[in-house]
Amino acid sequence: MNKQLPTIKQWKELYKAAIEFQRMKCWSWMWDTDIFGVQNPETGEIGYCCIMGGAGEYFALAVYLGSEGLYGYLDLQSKKDYPSLEEILSHQNLLMASFEEKDFLQKEDFKIIKKVNPKINNPHLWPLFRSYQPGYHPWFLTAAEAKYLTLCLYQAMEVANRFKQDPNLLTSHTNNHYLVRVPKKEPTGFSWKDLWIEPLPLAKDEIILKSLDKELLNKVNRRHLPHQGTWEADFFYYPRAVQDKGERPYYPYVFFWVDHHSGFILDHYLAKPDQCFREFQQQFYNIIMNMEILPQEIRVKKEETFRLVEPIASELKINLRRVKTLKMLDSAKSSMYRFINDEEE
Repeated sequence: MNKQLPTIKQWKELYKAAIEFQRMKCWSWMWDTDIFGVQNPETGEIGYCCIMGGAGEYFALAVYLGSEGLYGYLDLQSKKDYPSLEEILSHQNLLMASFEEKDFLQKEDFKIIKKVNPKINNPHLWPLFRSYQPGYHPWFLTAAEAKYLTLCLYQAMEVANRFKQDPNLLTSHTNNHYLVRVPKKEPTGFSWKDLWIEPLPLAKDEIILKSLDKELLNKVNRRHLPHQGTWEADFFYYPRAVQDKGERPYYPYVFFWVDHHSGFILDHYLAKPDQCFREFQQQFYNIIMNMEILPQEIRVKKEETFRLVEPIASELKINLRRVKTLKMLDSAKSSMYRFINDEEE
């Protein structure tokens, strides 16, 4: 990932675009369901834009990145209940230019504002820019993100002006196609045109599990451990962000192993989202060797957990079942959440 920070020039361009967007108040005639795309000239990826503020409460331009961002947004919008932390962290993949009360800005924002000295329209609503990625805390923009978000703000104003004159501008005659602003490089910059494009299919999340460790498997099999009991297994986001020095804060994955009958937590561990699965196999073997038994059955709820556990369960002749609920594990998870909340109070 390119972590290069925006230059002062790039920040000035972004603030200028955001202030023009704020002044235009296009949320007065557009809703967050009026979605359109802007193709990134650098990467070819399409960001799907929605203008927020029609309800008069929260004013922003959100740019949902690629099919993952778009379908994540649509999935959250379709839910009747308020989405869970797990759903929010799993689905968020976007850039946001919002307009917030001054108290929401951090010292890093004020440092940039001091250098840029933008002409703020409304002293009660200040521009705020953030990047959202699955499993990570909202964070400051990179140079590439700032550059692209600036383009999206200008294209949003272009589309909003046309939409005001033609409310059918974003109505597609073909199912699941969106109007996308597509750039063409010219000697003096970019020219833009409209294309109706169907989003790419959403790639199924792949659980990357390294090759089975035959040495560990042989070690387990030589012990001739008995198959006994039923375990419940699941992984989910830890509800508190952690931060390594100089790095973007993230929400670790928690992996729980719980006895199905007693509710006893057999083991758990925390890891970065991109390391959790690599560590899973060793952790599973550690539980087995410490307890000196193999479960007769493992129950899981999510498809992702099933795909993660299945290769090892198959080798060790453990029955693996996918079920709708994990009563004991969910109870242990709720207890952990209550403990964390009590600590924060």
